[in-house]
Amino acid sequence: MIEFIKLKIKNLFLFNDLMNFRFDLQLFAAEDEGRTEEPTEKKLREARERGQVAKTHELPQSIVVIFGFLVIFFLGSWIYHNFARLITHYLGSFSRAEMTERSILIEFAIITMFFAKTLMPIFVAVFIAAFLGNVVQVGFQASAHPLKFDWSKMKFDPATIFKKTFFSKQIAMNLFKTLFKVVTIGTIAYLIIKSEYDIILKTPDLSIGLAFKSVSLIAFKIILWTSVVLLVLSIPDYIFQKREFIESLKMTKEELKEELKETVGDPYIRARLKEMQREIAMRNMIKEVPKADVVITNPTHFAVALQYDNLLMEAPKIIAKGADSMALKIRQIARDNNIMIVENRPLAQELYFTLDVGDIIPGNLFYAVSLVYAELYKRKNLKAAI
Repeated sequence: MIEFIKLKIKNLFLFNDLMNFRFDLQLFAAEDEGRTEEPTEKKLREARERGQVAKTHELPQSIVVIFGFLVIFFLGSWIYHNFARLITHYLGSFSRAEMTERSILIEFAIITMFFAKTLMPIFVAVFIAAFLGNVVQVGFQASAHPLKFDWSKMKFDPATIFKKTFFSKQIAMNLFKTLFKVVTIGTIAYLIIKSEYDIILKTPDLSIGLAFKSVSLIAFKIILWTSVVLLVLSIPDYIFQKREFIESLKMTKEELKEELKETVGDPYIRARLKEMQREIAMRNMIKEVPKADVVITNPTHFAVALQYDNLLMEAPKIIAKGADSMALKIRQIARDNNIMIVENRPLAQELYFTLDVGDIIPGNLFYAVSLVYAELYKRKNLKAAI
């Protein structure tokens, strides 16, 4: 009685320990918590060049089985008669055959050609199915990188190995697929055999050929239906593999910045280059100011220089413009070169904000600009008269 009570108490403590056990779900978490950024096009392209692509193995396997057995189904009678004739020939002429080295080589060549001719349709169908099953998923990409042995990945870390072996999404998915295949094949086989049970019971009363044909048809149905179900399974499996592939290529923020520097360049260098380009454009623009006919100002914040040659241009065009310090510089060059400066705030602002250097004056501004040029020609005529 005392022993029984002790056993009950021990079992109670074990039950409490089991109830207090907490499973660490972080074992299923991502390996690198810092990888939160989606992979870039460059990252995906480099992975593809290394042969790393998202694909499911269920699709090519299912298509291979379906194609192969369809060929056997339609050409089965021809294949069967070919093998029957071969076996009949050798069994009937075995006693008269000469066993010499030359005769053996000849017979070996004949048998090889026979097998190649008879089984070639199956091999071709299987090859085409395997090729299509992979090309449909990832396109045509040849890479020898997966054949290279990478010593850098040979790291013995028991914790990482244990985690990847027992607590990996990929392992869980593969286990689910294996169990699903077993259950699917078993269920389909049971249902088909159950529906064809009467035919199976009659096979002992049939000839060998008819019995073989009946059993072969039943096996063909099982294999074909199983392949179709696995083909349907390949769709969610491909979605899962695609998501896991993207997850494995995710990048940290630092990796993203480094790649951006490599592809586009350092942002500070880009900013400096833009600044230099702006300075060169400004210097070139300043050189054009002495060629201007008139400079329209705000009067202090904006300045726009116009030039017009009635032989070469349909309308006046902007050859320089600037704001603040640049506007001051344009006005100073205009004074140094005796270029007329006209103060017109609305026109100066409209020209500065709506047009770029090199643009022709649009029709809606013709009248306002023509008044400026009329004033210019009036002043020139007065100077000429004096």
